[in-house]
Amino acid sequence: MRHERRTEDGTWLAPIDVPSKILATHLSYRSRVEEYKMARAPEVPAWFLKPPSSLSAHGAPVARPRGCRFLNYEGEIAVVIGERCVNVSKADALKVVRGYTVANDWGVHDFRHADRGSMLRVKGQDGFCPLGPALVDAGDVDPDDLTLRTYVNGELAQEGHTGTDLLFSFAYQIADLSRLITLEPGDVLLTGTPAHSRPVEIGDVVAVEVDGIGRLENHVVELDRDLVPVGDQPRVTGNTLHVALTIDEDEAERQAASM
Repeated sequence: MRHERRTEDGTWLAPIDVPSKILATHLSYRSRVEEYKMARAPEVPAWFLKPPSSLSAHGAPVARPRGCRFLNYEGEIAVVIGERCVNVSKADALKVVRGYTVANDWGVHDFRHADRGSMLRVKGQDGFCPLGPALVDAGDVDPDDLTLRTYVNGELAQEGHTGTDLLFSFAYQIADLSRLITLEPGDVLLTGTPAHSRPVEIGDVVAVEVDGIGRLENHVVELDRDLVPVGDQPRVTGNTLHVALTIDEDEAERQAASM
């Protein structure tokens, strides 16, 4: 069964209420590891949090802050937890899933230098976690046989398959998190993105499609206000270019120094 939510005028809403937390994994697709030319794949997942205020919906704009250039899409599959759980085993982990939806884990890498791994400024900004358009019941989805595709202005940009490309299954990810963090009903787990996340420009339209679940579409706009001039400001560093453009770290540092 598919669960959708809209306002009276037809505007899409996120298919779930605001969760107590949104958890996300860094590198979980083989193609992404290969793209970075890593010597070896990670043996376990690494995690970060996005605030509930980052939740958004199908059709909503994604705002790039003024002074920033490197706003990247990351098409993902989101797992929505259905019951309170802690220390659940890998064998039982999928039993606590309410359903699955489509996500885009947006990030603005001009703040990469400021976060020291927390990803709060990069990925926690308002509207940086659109979900939808529908939540599909867990019993109607085979989580080990899902194909994910991301399109930018109609052109295919990303593609991955959970059965062949995913390093850590959804069950593994739930078990890993729940052994340390109590998961509550409605909590969201963003399960990672395949290769070819890239920056987009104002006016671009990005769609993330998962076979059997749906197609999430958002457009990029410029944030309608200047950022208050306190704290770390947007800046292009070697790490910005390394992550946003997936280029060699030494080359990224060279290019950043020349800007």
